[in-house]
Amino acid sequence: MPAISFQSVSKTYSTARGPFQALDGVRFDIEDGEFFGLLGPNGAGKTTLISILAGLSRATAGRIEVHGHDVQAHAAQARRQLGVVPQELVFDPFFNVREALRFQSGYFGVRHNDDWIDELLASLGLSDKANSNMRQLSGGMKRRVLVAQALVHKPPVIVLDEPTAGVDVELRQTLWQFIAKLNRQGHTVLLTTHYLEEAEALCGRIAMLKQGRVVALDRTSDLLRAASSNVLRFKLDAELPPVLARQARITGRIVQFPANDALEIERYLAAVREAGLHAEDVEIRKADLEDVFLDVMGQDTPAAGVTP
Repeated sequence: MPAISFQSVSKTYSTARGPFQALDGVRFDIEDGEFFGLLGPNGAGKTTLISILAGLSRATAGRIEVHGHDVQAHAAQARRQLGVVPQELVFDPFFNVREALRFQSGYFGVRHNDDWIDELLASLGLSDKANSNMRQLSGGMKRRVLVAQALVHKPPVIVLDEPTAGVDVELRQTLWQFIAKLNRQGHTVLLTTHYLEEAEALCGRIAMLKQGRVVALDRTSDLLRAASSNVLRFKLDAELPPVLARQARITGRIVQFPANDALEIERYLAAVREAGLHAEDVEIRKADLEDVFLDVMGQDTPAAGVTP
């Protein structure tokens, strides 16, 4: 039985301009114990899908099951299986950190779990903030508390919706060490993130959403293997001619071209020289998940690996 099963999930909203379809027949399973990534640009439908999974919204069509429990028909049973870390910093200003965790435990009928709460506090770097009021915490510390709240009832399925958005490097490292440990212990993890290097490092399998549809679904290693074999990367102090710029990925001074062989690499470099430009810090690297993501998002048809 899958940990999570998305079964032809669709969601349509009524707007002033008419119906808007946020999700269109999303269908895939996440197996028990997987570390699974859900990627897509803003507006692709990721948060809508997570909201339906968490019971905060209802699907227009289709269904979602968590360990066999329908999230609508058996909401309480499904919710007990889930620990959801939302994007938004939502907190109760009247409690300190330990009280907030005890209060969250009560929602699930869990009592006398101070040892687990202490472990969560230590693992997330919150031990010295246990008696601090939530209002006194920085944004990063509040994010850590949200993670602790999601895990306080020891859910078998952990859902992380942009958990490291806007937080410091220390929290990212602390969080991923702890979540990876829980995953090794058998917890299923579903992650949405815009930090593609995190998804590449952590996720064994990935689905990509575009305009509410799954456009790629495969093992991370297979997605990378199917990508262009190499990427030409260098720095420029001037703009590329438009004909070259359309083929490149440009971030500030850094220019990157997909390149399958030495001839293609030399062709790009020759074109740069002919334009009167000087490439600095030239290097060749393997394609990464960001290259795959941009390639998939630029396609008009579903990528390989998508089940019919």
